[in-house]
Amino acid sequence: MEKPWKCGDCGKGFRFPSELETHQRSHTGEKPFTCSVCGKGFTQLPGLLSHNLTHTSERPFKCSDCGSDFKSSQDLMSHQRIHTEERPFSCSHCTKRFKWSSSLRRHQRVHTGEKPFTCSDCGKGFTQLSDLWTHQRVHTGERPYTCSDCGKGFTHSTILRRHQRVHTGEKPFTCCVCGKGFTTSSNLLTHKVTHSNERPFKCSDCGSGFKSAADLMIHQRIHTEERPFSCSHCTKRFKWSSTLRTHQRVHTGEKPITCSVCEKRFTQLSDLRIHQRVHTGERPLFQCSDCEKSFKSTKDLLRHQRTHMAVRPFTCSVCGKGFTQSSHLLTHQLVHTDQRPFQCSDCEKRFKSKYDLQVHQRTHTGEKPFTCSVCERRFGRLSQLQTHQRVHSDKRPFQCSDCEKSFKSKQDLVTHQRVHTGEKPFTCSVCGMGFTHSSHCLRHQRVHTGEKPFICCVCGKGFTDSPHLLIHERIHTGEKPFTCSTCGKRFTQPPQLIAHQLVHTDQRPFKCSDCEKSFKSSKDLLRHQQIHTGERSFTCSMCGKRFTQSSHLLRHQQVHTGERSFTCSVCGKRFAWSANLLRHQQVHKSLQGLDSAVAAHPMQD
Repeated sequence: MEKPWKCGDCGKGFRFPSELETHQRSHTGEKPFTCSVCGKGFTQLPGLLSHNLTHTSERPFKCSDCGSDFKSSQDLMSHQRIHTEERPFSCSHCTKRFKWSSSLRRHQRVHTGEKPFTCSDCGKGFTQLSDLWTHQRVHTGERPYTCSDCGKGFTHSTILRRHQRVHTGEKPFTCCVCGKGFTTSSNLLTHKVTHSNERPFKCSDCGSGFKSAADLMIHQRIHTEERPFSCSHCTKRFKWSSTLRTHQRVHTGEKPITCSVCEKRFTQLSDLRIHQRVHTGERPLFQCSDCEKSFKSTKDLLRHQRTHMAVRPFTCSVCGKGFTQSSHLLTHQLVHTDQRPFQCSDCEKRFKSKYDLQVHQRTHTGEKPFTCSVCERRFGRLSQLQTHQRVHSDKRPFQCSDCEKSFKSKQDLVTHQRVHTGEKPFTCSVCGMGFTHSSHCLRHQRVHTGEKPFICCVCGKGFTDSPHLLIHERIHTGEKPFTCSTCGKRFTQPPQLIAHQLVHTDQRPFKCSDCEKSFKSSKDLLRHQQIHTGERSFTCSMCGKRFTQSSHLLRHQQVHTGERSFTCSVCGKRFAWSANLLRHQQVHKSLQGLDSAVAAHPMQD
């Protein structure tokens, strides 16, 4: 239709002169229609008439569906869209539709990134004014809306109404596809997307698609590294409020999730679900396509797959070390500080991670929750069990690129590679001695402190580390779990078995650099090298005589003490050395042989 009446200011056309006259007031600011009650001005008479109703309780426009009353026909029309589900306003970016133009304008800010409402306290921007008002209560601490059932306070009335449905069980928003009910319309809209493959919200950094704006915003923190949620106990920061709430239970000790079978308690629902598989026997197969290893969740599988791709997206800003998980990076960053936020309630010892604290607490409780299915040996850590299980197999999946030596664990490979690089990253603070492994450094430091925290429960003997205690305990139990496949001889520890197996071969891998003589063990080589060096490391405290081996010193000391530890079972005679006893026992064997000969051939008269 022709619009012959043109505006001289903006060129817009109108069908009638009266429409042009009304429009021009938008340029001149003229508002000739004034409210007699409050003095507010309007450009058109219908606007004034609608406004006048705000000063009265009159609501002349009634909804024919639900009987609700409204002050204007426009308000009634907007309300009727609730019943008709009409959504006349469509987004040009993602084709999402809205009932009201204001909702469309607000939604479009998701695509444009516009946040016109800014907090004067922290500078945070918001897409709508109501969000800013609600946010400002974070700074004021105001929670004006209180639940009448549990007394919990809320910053917004809509949040209170949503919360009250927890007590009433009301789920007024129902999915028309599957009939599932929801407490909020936003949850219903998010759920509906599960019935389609539509992912309208695209990440501008990596192109990933998401089903909701909230999911997109959460995802974008991966790229921005933003961690807006801070723990008030240890200043640790998190990307999501739910992660912060779960973390805070570490400090409070709260475990609100309970197993209905055994009543064990957990800090988060995901831990309960994994635990319940112990009772159900369920083993969901999330299998790695590279190594066929299976995992209990897709999250664990994705994390594992980074080991094959060599992807370490989380980098330490101090030393540049990369990590496959953000949690590992956060734990690592504590290495660069003296902070140990996790304290043991039994001995007050402090740790840099929650996991280290949990493992430590097992020293007080004696708990060893991980059991080997082959030999039933129990372990305090899953990683210890996994490493141990390789004892029962010949698998050595981790190979050194320098010497092609293979190892049963990645950690063993990393430690071994320091042989080639000469790296000794762990230094003793007392004497400055360097070590390739942190556990070696800790064990060494006990030389200075004299600490022997691992005590044998049978004889009370103390040890500087748990492996030495375990080996010692086998003296009392008689356990020899390591068996030679050739002759069946059994040993208490793997190094003894490995050294023994060389007896069955001609292999002598340990060569002397001075005379090229070869030996079957490093111990034999070291003993031999003392011939070349003249070194006598073991000194008698009585006479000062020096020896190349501790066994020689012990034998010599019996000269001073008169100790005779080896007793003949036939005549009771005692000897200082086992060799002398063995030599003496030959006398009895010779006499027994002579007696036998005399008995067989008696002398005849």
